[in-house]
Amino acid sequence: MGDDGSDNGDRSVKIKDRIKKLARVRAGDLIPNERNWRTHSKAQKEALQGVLAEVGYADALIVYETDAGLKLIDGHLRAETTPDTLVPVLILDVNEDEANKLLLTLDPLAAMAGTDAQLLDSLLRDVQTGSEALASMLSDMAQSAGILKLGDPPESFPEKDDNIEVEHRCPKCGFEWSGSPT
Repeated sequence: MGDDGSDNGDRSVKIKDRIKKLARVRAGDLIPNERNWRTHSKAQKEALQGVLAEVGYADALIVYETDAGLKLIDGHLRAETTPDTLVPVLILDVNEDEANKLLLTLDPLAAMAGTDAQLLDSLLRDVQTGSEALASMLSDMAQSAGILKLGDPPESFPEKDDNIEVEHRCPKCGFEWSGSPT
């Protein structure tokens, strides 16, 4: 372990802890970073609203101090979604250049992580949500990981007999079913 308690594998490099403190700040009082290059789709916004409604805040926004106030590095969508909420904020001891480096790299570094499809499948089977937007996001994750392919029936779906009578047929795709369409 290093002097700061970190174990970075390379004993010759000391990694600095740049977190000054954890505070609770009204999200609307945080200054959006004008250099934030990330955009947020309607689906992402709705999925975030779903997880915030079902779980709540479980991660801190990341900011640094400027003469004008606390400026966001990470957490723009969460701050925008809950402007009147006191949110957990990690206040970093970084300068503007370091903040820009973090702004540029935090999301891409997370996106570089691979996917263990078997563990993802297990986790997806255990997680339930009442949010349609969050369920859609999880379904997209499963499809991207090759766990769920469009058109594959669920495991519990009975084998189809070509002689089975159906009540309805979709004129567009030819899908056939019996019972209520909803």
